Amino acid sequence: MKKIYFASDFHLGVPDAQTSRKREKRIVRWLEMVRHDAEAIYLLGDVFDFWFEYTTVVPKGYVRLLGKLAELRDSGIPIYFFIGNHDMWMFKYFEEELDIPIYRAPLQIELKGKQFFIGHGDGLGPGDKGYKFMKKVFSNPICQWLFARLHPNFGIKLATFWSGKSREKNEKAPEEFLGKEKEWLYLYANRKLETAHYDYFIFGHRHLPLDITLENGISRYINLGEWMNFNTYAEFDGQEVYLKTFEET
Repeated sequence: MKKIYFASDFHLGVPDAQTSRKREKRIVRWLEMVRHDAEAIYLLGDVFDFWFEYTTVVPKGYVRLLGKLAELRDSGIPIYFFIGNHDMWMFKYFEEELDIPIYRAPLQIELKGKQFFIGHGDGLGPGDKGYKFMKKVFSNPICQWLFARLHPNFGIKLATFWSGKSREKNEKAPEEFLGKEKEWLYLYANRKLETAHYDYFIFGHRHLPLDITLENGISRYINLGEWMNFNTYAEFDGQEVYLKTFEET
């Protein structure tokens, strides 16, 4: 039976080129593994730690991943890309070059008879007003136009520096589970269930693999974790979603 796969938060580009390339090769091996039974692949954001598309320039590197994605699309496997907070400045390159559609907001979709709510997860749920304001600024077309006026050599280096500083600030301590009542995406999913039914909420962004049954006792919130430490992904076989770890023999 064909399966649907979900992964997020590769954060290619950090902490250095050598480590990132090693991680990129591992991701390519995972993609090669799942291609044999993949009905579709959903990438839920922060695939790159930074991405900005100029009219004729994209960030260098990542050729192994981009080549594998192109190969999978050419073989007929649908791939869907949801932007994250680190690669929100993605425009038409993936759509025009790789035939991979880009989503800028969560998607409500039925897959094999199950109702899914899918997205990166940033900016959802209560609190985090500072980030939500900054996201509006970075998503503003005028701000994007102004940034594009910077030469790529300077603009990409500057944005990579900002991204690194943000990571240092927010990742001083390892991610840990503090109880479901403190998980803002868990709270958000429960609130969404008040107005509509979903079988699965699948997000990234949290950097911690989670599979939590929601308050209705049926629906589940699944966080995909990340690939710097966990190498986790989700697999849907038409009946259940399983949170798995990519382990090479």
